[in-house]
This record gives sequence, structure tokens and C-alpha cells, in this order.
Amino acid sequence: MRPWFAQNLGQFRRQTPAQIAASLAYEQAARFGTLELKQRHSWEASAALLQDALAEGDASWNIFMECDLLRLEKRADAILLTDRAIFVLEFKMGAQTPDLNDLRQTDNYAMDLHDFHAGSRGVPIIPVLVAPTAPPREPDLPLFWHGVAPVMVANGAMLRDIVARVQAAIPRPATSIDANAWGHSAYRPVPSVLEAARLLYRRNAVPDIGATRADAHNLTRTTDAIARVIAKARAEGGRYVVFVTGIPGAGKTLCGLNLVFGALRESGAAFLSGNVPLVTVLREALARDAAPQGGAAFQAAERAARTALQNVHRFLEHHVIHAHETPEARIIVFDEAQRAWDQAQATRDGQRRKSHLSLSEPAHTLEIMARHDGWSVIVALIGNGQEINTGEAGLAEWGRVIAASPSWRAVAARRSTTADDPAQCLAEGAAPWLAFDDDLDLQTPIRSLRSSRGTEWVDAVLQGDARAARAIAEATPELPYYITRDAKAWRAALRARTRGLRRAGLVASAGARRLRAEGLGVQVPDIADWFLKRWPDIRSSEALETFATEYDCQGLELDVVGLAWGGDFLRHAGQWRARRFVGHHWQIVRGIEEQRYILNTYRVLLTRARYETIIWVPPGSAAADPFHDITRPAAEMDALADFLLASGARPLEALPKQAEPAPELAQLL
Repeated sequence: MRPWFAQNLGQFRRQTPAQIAASLAYEQAARFGTLELKQRHSWEASAALLQDALAEGDASWNIFMECDLLRLEKRADAILLTDRAIFVLEFKMGAQTPDLNDLRQTDNYAMDLHDFHAGSRGVPIIPVLVAPTAPPREPDLPLFWHGVAPVMVANGAMLRDIVARVQAAIPRPATSIDANAWGHSAYRPVPSVLEAARLLYRRNAVPDIGATRADAHNLTRTTDAIARVIAKARAEGGRYVVFVTGIPGAGKTLCGLNLVFGALRESGAAFLSGNVPLVTVLREALARDAAPQGGAAFQAAERAARTALQNVHRFLEHHVIHAHETPEARIIVFDEAQRAWDQAQATRDGQRRKSHLSLSEPAHTLEIMARHDGWSVIVALIGNGQEINTGEAGLAEWGRVIAASPSWRAVAARRSTTADDPAQCLAEGAAPWLAFDDDLDLQTPIRSLRSSRGTEWVDAVLQGDARAARAIAEATPELPYYITRDAKAWRAALRARTRGLRRAGLVASAGARRLRAEGLGVQVPDIADWFLKRWPDIRSSEALETFATEYDCQGLELDVVGLAWGGDFLRHAGQWRARRFVGHHWQIVRGIEEQRYILNTYRVLLTRARYETIIWVPPGSAAADPFHDITRPAAEMDALADFLLASGARPLEALPKQAEPAPELAQLL
């Protein structure tokens, strides 16, 4: 947290608004080399308004102005620290009626502090949108003061009253907020994949990627481990594959983006992925960010994004067809490398294309990158337990082709050789071509901002171990998994949690074919719009009208996920039963590999949320109904719901109460 201006209220009152504005202008000139007269006048007006509103405040309170919030690439206009609360103040000097974006911005500043600033944890945070010329209104104070209060809208005269009322409503704490400790507390935001890509693409460093909470560890050790291998390859003129393994949500994609757009940008590294939706959404996000007005500038930005983010299948096809062409990048990041195709899948002709590959994708990748004179490095990002497609080669194929290629070496964590599934073992123990570095294994979940034990709970649930899952839930009050049978309550809870810039969306298995009978039958038509548009655009995920499947959302994430559980994966006789829908009925899946794909589908869907996952188990069709549907019997869904509850998923009614959005925001939503 780096405010441009920080004083206690006593000092603040002794200065004129012009002096305060001059201090801020000096900071602006030092950072940007420019002075904006309009901005200086705005600071002067804000300072005068604050001095008037806080005339009766305690001299020990503290004012911070222009506070950098790095994840958002924004600055909060002002933060007031009293003895018992944090007021986040956003000034809109010319606004009479609050606009949806202004309200979201103010709310998001407060939510960012709550989630990522250690000193703001456990302290009531009150976001206030200050529009000096707005009409007067009675402030709507919440009944309970915890977390982030709803956004309040105040004109110049109302701000004094709001501060006084809030101070009176919040009990005096045993220990007052220490402004010095607060100002020096760790602020380590965890950007989403999209936020990280945008930050890095604009040549900014992602600030401390990797903290589940504001004072947790980050991904530095893994980035440093990769850098050591690259330095070794350069020094030796050698060729290396670096395997970065990790549990779902541990930040593998963030790590890859940080390498390509950050640490290795000058080396010309490229990010390759076979995950078409991920590439599509990231490219579109970068292009829209660079050229929001569209037109020729957007087309140029789109071309640049295509160069930085490439579809791995097209990359391999191109370089197999052009067999003597050397790739531009000496370093490539291969995302979800365990999903690279085996030889049978790689050489199979598609409906719209003829394959030009003759080997597995790992084998072709090594051959193509070996065309460089001297050194080259492949950074392979490996997602454990996320194989969802037939033809995925797994780690074993990478190990086989490296062992057969004398010029290549590999570095990986020891865990890459100990998986229960032979297809996911890089080698059987030690191998002459393999060196170990456990810094390449990411074991701390960073996607989930509520609890670091979510992945552990999901593992226990998918293993069918309700007792172990419940033990995790009972030991983790903040475990963010909830369940409901009511679709209306499900959507209402999701909407109530899309404060600030948080995004909610529905997900479901591609095999959950009978959800359409429950009113959920439309898969997302345009994944880029679904992830990037905002409500009230009905194409947005926030409309809660369409759902994304495991193929649409793997590698991406939402803040709040509504998971619709389908009939393709249910409980039967105390075991999980995987099924596929054929014609007009369900068929039991007998093949071990396909069973694993369906189980992993639910692992992907259960680990997409940064905050809460709210599971909807449909009611199904009652046997007594004269139009009973035998493809979705209520008894099966009841058994599933009972198992999830026994595993510690919390009833939706137990979801911690969250203040409703401000009336103005509620109307706009």
C-alpha cells in the first residue's frame, strides 16, 4: 500500500486545501513527469470537502490520499482510518446521479483492501461514493458491521453525518487501529488469470503473484527455479524441458504468463496452449484492453495478441508443414502439457482438417525446438488430475520422448515420478536425463481466496470419502462450498455476491445432458463475451442464463461459481457412478479411463471459483408424478445431496450473510 499523501487529522486540518493539492501534484510530477491543472483543482476541492466533513473528527484519525491498488491499476482517492473503521472514499466531483461503473469501482476498492491487505482484515470497511452535488438522502446503515459494508452515496453535506453515524454504530474496539502498522501491512493481491495477463502485457510486473492471503508466500521460488534452468541451458548451449507441476488452482497459468510477458519478455518467449477457450479469451481480453474503441487499432492489437498467445496444435502443424523453419522463440511455455496429444490422436484427421503430424505432440515439440542452433527451453505446465479428453498423452509420453532424444534433458519436482496413474509418471524413479528440483512443484492453492483447503476437500469428495471431507470442513469454517436444491435461491445467492468487479457464472459438465429438463440447457455461445462482457449485457456470464462446460472454463476462473450437478456422476451403493447419456437413457461407463475423465470433469468444475462455489443439485423427477421422467429420478439426486451434505458442504442458508448492494446499485443490477 503506497499512498501519495498520509497525515493524521490534526496535521491535515493545519494545512490549506491548496497546500494539500500541491503535495499531491508534486507526487504526480515525480511519478509521471506531468502536472494536470484539472486534477490539482479536483484535489483542492476534495481536500476542502474532507476538512469540512471531518471538522469534528478525532485528531488522531488518519487520512491517506491517492492510495495505489496495484491489482486494479487504480488509486483510491482517499482512505480515512478512524479508531474502529476504514472509510474508502471515492470522489466524483461532477456527478449528480451515481453511475453503475462508479459504484462498482468504489465497492471494488473496498473489497480489494478486505481481500488482500493484511492490516484491513477483521476491520469494518465502509465504501462511500462522494458526489458533492448529489441530492440529499438518508444513509442506509447496515445492522451488522463486519467485512465490507454496502456502498453509501453522499453529497458534500452528508459525508460528515455518515462518518458520525458509523462511528456511533460500531462498538469501540479493545485496541484502536494502529495507523503506522496499518500503513506498513503487507498488500499482496492475487490477480485473476485475465488481470495478470493484462497487467503483464502492458509491461507492468504482477505485484506479488501468488498470495492466498495478503501475507502468504508467492510464486517467486518457482520462477527462480525456471530461471536457473534457462541460465544453465544458455551457458551450456543445452536443451531442457522444465516441468512445473501443481494442484488445481495453484497458479500454473499465472506462472506461465508471468514468464512470457514478464521475466522472459525480452527473450521472446511464447505461450502455447491447446486450451482453445483460454487462448480465445486471453487474446480477446488483451486486444479489447489495448484498443477499447475497436476499429483498425483493435485489429492490430488482436494480431499482436495472436503472436504472444498461440494455439499449440496450430503451432505444431505449421512447423511440421514448414519442416525447415526454426521457431522465432527459443523458450516456449506449453500450458497444460499433460494434455498434449498422443500419436493416435495427433495423427487423426479431423472433420475440418487433415493432420500433418506423424508423431505425438511431445515428440514433435522436441524436434521443432531442437532446430535452434545452441540452446532452447520448453517450460511444460502440468495440471494434476485434470485430464478430461481421450488422447491426452500425459507425463509418461514426455518422459519417453525425452529419454529417446539424447540432446534433451529435463528438470522436474520429485512428485512427477510418484503419481498413482502410470500415464502421469514422468519416469520410474531416477533417470540419467532427469534432474530434480522441488521448487518446480506448486502445492499452495492461490485461486481460492477463502480457504487453502478447498482442493483437499474436493479430493476427498471425489474419492468418496465423506468422513475425511467432513473433517476438513469442520476444521475449516471458511470452506467455500455450499449446496442448494432451489434454482431460484441459487441464482439469487450468486447475484448477491457479484459486488464490485466480481463475476459470477454457471458451470456444468458437458455430459450433464438432462439438465435441460431442469431449465438449464443452453451452453455458452461465445466464450469471450461470456467472460469479458459485464451485466447488463445479457451475453455476460453474470446474466446466469447460459453455462460453461469443463472444456470452456478449464484454465480460467470466476469469482463465484454456480455448479449445476448433472446425472452423469452420481452416488450408487456408496460409490461414485459415471454415466453417459445415449439416445433416451443413461448408460453406465465401464471403462476406467472414461470414468477418470468424468471424475476429473467435476474436479475442474469444483475448482473454478476464487471465492464461493454454490452447488445446485436439481430436485429431479418424483416417482409419484404422472409424467415421471426416468432419466432424472429424484431419489438419485437426493442421494447425491445427502452425500455432499455428509461431506461438509454447507446448506445455502449457512452462507455468511453479505450486505446487499446499495439501493442505487441494486436498481442498476
